Amino acid sequence: MKLYVISSGKYGSRIVNSLAEMGLASSMVGLEEIPDDLPEFIDDFQQYVPKSIPTADLILAVGLFGDINMIVPIIARQSGAKSVIIPIHDPAQVPPGLQREIEESAPEVKIVFPKPFCSLEPVGDTYIDKFAREFGKPKLEIEAGNLIRKVKVLRTAPCGSTHYIAENIEGIPTEEAEQEAGNKLHNYPCNASMATDPVVGDTILHLAGYQVKEAVRRAVGFAMKSAVVDPETCEADECQHECIKHCPQVQIGMDTVTLNEEEQAVIDPASCGCCEICIQECPYGSIEMEEKKFIIE
Repeated sequence: MKLYVISSGKYGSRIVNSLAEMGLASSMVGLEEIPDDLPEFIDDFQQYVPKSIPTADLILAVGLFGDINMIVPIIARQSGAKSVIIPIHDPAQVPPGLQREIEESAPEVKIVFPKPFCSLEPVGDTYIDKFAREFGKPKLEIEAGNLIRKVKVLRTAPCGSTHYIAENIEGIPTEEAEQEAGNKLHNYPCNASMATDPVVGDTILHLAGYQVKEAVRRAVGFAMKSAVVDPETCEADECQHECIKHCPQVQIGMDTVTLNEEEQAVIDPASCGCCEICIQECPYGSIEMEEKKFIIE
């Protein structure tokens, strides 16, 4: 796979360096550094398109803010790439309107905007999926009894945090592993924004934490905390599914809150971020946070 990278700022540099260290250096056919002090709105972004663009299969644009992202579909077209990844780590980076403009400017190109980058999963595109098999939403294999004995990384967050977390949760009590994984993400540290994203109602840093906690939960086979819906009082149809509409995980494409056959809400303990937003939004008071062992199939 021929990967062409467009990078800007500290976030972009970190992702590029991490991917190179984790084995993608030989796949990178080009790297274009974009200044990180450009204005948000640019009338003539064509001037920033590189003069020489190699043939590529996948374009990765990391750390670009505002209108400069409009050069990405141009570069894709000139390189021959039909696949593009534009990860979002800050709410101000690529607002929804700009995302639509980017997509409409290159309808023949598959463009994804994972928010955060570590939520990326296969989407049915050859080259995005090839990338996402190794880099994206964390996936772990864990050997454990009362303590975490061994952790193997099956898929890492592109920033490399998953390997750091895996090394640092070995030896701790298994029931504490999901919470400690979130702590270690902060220690790494995660560079995603702590500003609340108006689209999802939560911070992108928190979303990153939810992804690695889910990876730990699925690997050990249980969660220790989750929001739970009381089926006796849930009136999902009457409230227009407020819990689904306001769940940050649902907003980024996860099936964290779904409806059962009775059209009542069900919360997946594996991917629940325990943000408590659904509790606040439920007009019937049907959702509570519970701390117990939830077995994950």
